[in-house]
Amino acid sequence: MTISLLLGVHAHQPVGNFTEVIDDAHLRCYGMFIRVLHKYPDFRFSVHFSGWLLDLLYERHPEDMQLLAEMTERGQVEWFGSGDCEPVLAAIPHRDRLTQIETLSAKIARYTGTQPRGAWLTERVWESAVASSLAEAGIEYVAVDDYHFLCTGAAANTLDSFYTTEESGRTLDLFPISEQARYRLPFSPASEVVAWMEALAHQGQRAIIYFDDIEKFGIWPETYHWVYERGWLAQFIEGVLASPLIRTQTYAEYYAANATRGIVYLPTTSYIEMNEWSLPGPAARTYHALVEAEKQQGRFEAHKPFLRGGIWRNFFSRYPESNWMHKRTLAASERYAALAPALKTDELQELLHRSQANDAFWHGLFGGLYLPHLRRAIWNNLLALEARLDAIAPRASVASTDCDLDGHAEVFLADRSLLAVIRPDSDAALVELSSYTLSHNFGDTLRRYEEGYHARIVAAEAAAQPAAADGDGIASAHDRISFKHVISAEDVVPDARPRGLFVDTWINADGTAIVPDYYASSPLSYSASDGELKLRKHYALEGGSLKASYQASEAGLLQVELNLAMPSCDGYAGRYVLADGSVPCGFGQALDIDAATRLLLVDGVLGGKLILGSNQPVSISGRPHFTVSQSEAGFEKIMQAAVLTLRWEARPGQALELTLTAETGE
Repeated sequence: MTISLLLGVHAHQPVGNFTEVIDDAHLRCYGMFIRVLHKYPDFRFSVHFSGWLLDLLYERHPEDMQLLAEMTERGQVEWFGSGDCEPVLAAIPHRDRLTQIETLSAKIARYTGTQPRGAWLTERVWESAVASSLAEAGIEYVAVDDYHFLCTGAAANTLDSFYTTEESGRTLDLFPISEQARYRLPFSPASEVVAWMEALAHQGQRAIIYFDDIEKFGIWPETYHWVYERGWLAQFIEGVLASPLIRTQTYAEYYAANATRGIVYLPTTSYIEMNEWSLPGPAARTYHALVEAEKQQGRFEAHKPFLRGGIWRNFFSRYPESNWMHKRTLAASERYAALAPALKTDELQELLHRSQANDAFWHGLFGGLYLPHLRRAIWNNLLALEARLDAIAPRASVASTDCDLDGHAEVFLADRSLLAVIRPDSDAALVELSSYTLSHNFGDTLRRYEEGYHARIVAAEAAAQPAAADGDGIASAHDRISFKHVISAEDVVPDARPRGLFVDTWINADGTAIVPDYYASSPLSYSASDGELKLRKHYALEGGSLKASYQASEAGLLQVELNLAMPSCDGYAGRYVLADGSVPCGFGQALDIDAATRLLLVDGVLGGKLILGSNQPVSISGRPHFTVSQSEAGFEKIMQAAVLTLRWEARPGQALELTLTAETGE
């Protein structure tokens, strides 16, 4: 009896990723994979490229994409669809799921002449609501992890073919991706993988279902050398084609020749690693310890369906910064949906789709919440969309709404060039300061959080070298421990206060520090009282500048912290410029000024500058704010913001007026 190998690969780069990163990915992976597979016409497989990446590859590497088109014409390749800009479908409205899926399906049809019947499910995040959206958009089947099925109580030996689910009467078929295959390809020697597949054929298994990141074939650490220079991929293909027990098929070919195994209803989940990543730090450590204990006792495989961890949407409740982006994109989607049909354009829809790209909303071994340039891409597209929507249907200059659903209405203060959003909690700070001229949110930073994997930093010396694989083969990125930067325990101390703009501290004459406890006296004015101290803060937009005004009833030192997201971060294109035109240092260095009334933050990546002005001389210290996160390449420190701390010797009756003005050019 033969067994069908359904091999699918998923290729994606985050919207906003650097072109040099994409070119390198193509050099080491996409192009190499395509050229190797092109030599073996009898090896059938399926591919998914996210729409944004697909456009770039056709533009920048047309020769290799033409090879893929040839393989499509000869029936070797099946194309899978999905959301065009790779959103997590469960996290966006039904109407946007349809347009995202339909946009990519139309793009695939234009490039290849084929209409996708299957779809890749971003991060394999399953919620039952997406089934009807996929079906309505013309998708017949998707691939999810076998773990999803195991969580229903299904037996592992029954997960060798597709099942059918339904939602609101619409049906969708589901292929269970083999976890064993995911961990073997391409990390185990090719001959061992082929032998494993043949053993499954002898056991009577119908199909080996594989669909995973193509980046495992050249981009993950060590894989380029292993897959191409040492010839793993060619050896694997030749071994499969030479085997009398294995036949390769596209998903479409297998689907046409087989009937469903029956009805199934899956729980809300993603792949098992994601379920750990989505938990808060302490809970993640507890979960990890439980999993390790089960493994040591030899019970994990039997019990893992019942050790589910968290769900993908936990990232919104875990990280307020992610939640804020998400809820702002939902609000923009509502505004776009409310437009008359004649006013809806492809350009507006593309901006909306790009603002929904998944990568910047979450974090694990992959995902990009910690990467400023990926969050910036979300804000670039969202703000460009809002600017166009404002031109069609202007918003009120001042509005209050609980955008992030935290039980408190934020205050939106807007004109044609700036948007300032006040979070009216005890800090009364800005959660967002966005320039529509520059399509940039200067408040887009990230605080330090306790992450479950930070405990490994204590064992930094032991973890300095990558983990080795057992026996032959290479280690999966999931099993590696390495460090890109020198990191100390101090680097991972969580922030005690949220990071924002105009985060205040009052220091009495005796040196004691007070965190003002503000309350709203009007939508734009806030007051704090502590004994005899009365401190007032007021926001206004004037002439394209944001003004924050302070008055104190007592003498003391007012300390105002501005966490400013600058695109250059600690790169060479970002620098402070003093009033006399001199450049003391870059954003990644320490800045100390005894007294100033003007400071420019000039950023070549931004293509503009932020001007800080003060009506009173203030001392200014600037320091970079770094976070520590883990990626497939190891632990790394990432600059999130340039933190300016302004200090003003307050006197009763005096007022401090601080202004922030965003301008294009240098």
